[in-house]
Amino acid sequence: MRLIPLLALLLAAAPALGQTTGIPIAPLPSTDLDEDAPADAFLKSARLALALGRTGEAMEALERAESRALTRTIRPSRAGQPSDQPQVALIARARATLAAGERMATIALIDQALAEPN
Repeated sequence: MRLIPLLALLLAAAPALGQTTGIPIAPLPSTDLDEDAPADAFLKSARLALALGRTGEAMEALERAESRALTRTIRPSRAGQPSDQPQVALIARARATLAAGERMATIALIDQALAEPN
């Protein structure tokens, strides 16, 4: 008979237990650059952040660099086509490499992206 009250208690607590979110995820740290800074400025910021071991800040800077590099003028009929700019491709590879935890390879890709004209 003691089992019934315990079962009732567990059933009553089930909705609250289902709402737990686990470990909270902190937002990526932002860079100190202006939103309108060119892609190269964000790439340099990402490189510096990686050199200092701040991978979250580096990822944020790479994402912003990619956004800035993607800002281009094209015909509306080509708006749905992915960019074929070498710098954009290098930044995308750098983001993937950083996500895989390969810091030195990421720095090399950032250096290549900085060498590309934007």
